[in-house]
Amino acid sequence: MERIRERVIQIYGNLVSLLQKCIFCILSVGPIPNHIAFIMDGNRRFTKKCKLMEGAGHKVGFSALMSMLKYCYEFGVRYVTVYAFSIENFKRSPEEVQSLMDLMLKKIEEILKKQSIVNRYGVRVIFSGNLKLLSEPVRLAAERAMLATAKNSKAVLSICVAYTSTNEIMHAVQESCEEKWDEITLLNSSGAGYGLINLGGYEQDEMDHLIKLTDIEKHMYMAAAPDPDIIIRTSGETRLSNFLLWQSANCYLYSPSVLWPEIGFRQFLWAILNFQQIHFYLDKLKKQS
Repeated sequence: MERIRERVIQIYGNLVSLLQKCIFCILSVGPIPNHIAFIMDGNRRFTKKCKLMEGAGHKVGFSALMSMLKYCYEFGVRYVTVYAFSIENFKRSPEEVQSLMDLMLKKIEEILKKQSIVNRYGVRVIFSGNLKLLSEPVRLAAERAMLATAKNSKAVLSICVAYTSTNEIMHAVQESCEEKWDEITLLNSSGAGYGLINLGGYEQDEMDHLIKLTDIEKHMYMAAAPDPDIIIRTSGETRLSNFLLWQSANCYLYSPSVLWPEIGFRQFLWAILNFQQIHFYLDKLKKQS
């Protein structure tokens, strides 16, 4: 009886997988988003809602993330970004922070396994954020994962940890200023800087362009990925919570009312359909203008 039950579950799973592939095939006729970002909101509320042990919601949420990654890569989305841990999260209780760090360490180690989803789909993993704020075991594990997947080239998964947009922008501006200062200092030491280090008598218009937009963007934590086409935030929230503020000016924000551990294929499908509808509408306006 148990073998029959397992066989029925296997057949059902195969049929669901086939149906999903058929749907993706139909949707691929329209525009496919190049980059989808996720704000995984609602893990703690899910724990309380289902009366689970503390931290269980994050574990269920990780399974939901694996499903979303599978949908993205099978549909042909090349870049996926997840907001895993904000700098603000360090303000939570030490016990909760440590629990999340332990879970993160465990899941990073799973990424390194041969049969992990990143290796099945040829995904390069990048950890984005102020990694110096992480505990040493987690930081070293993140570095190992980035090194181990560096040659994967089919897709990119950016995991934002110890991250906020304000910190990212501040870091990029600081790095750009330091780089430009080093460049000017080097020119002056070689006699080719013409006194730029003093900026005396320097035209204001030229001073305004010492640091360009491209200088700042190349120092962003998210420099390896294009701007997102879709940001999906669960729990019905429409706030970005200091996530990809620099990069999200022209993206579509989808906010399903489900908690993150509850997200599934239906929500992913609806996000894609809405994105394609908006894309077709904008194309129509361009042709009419």
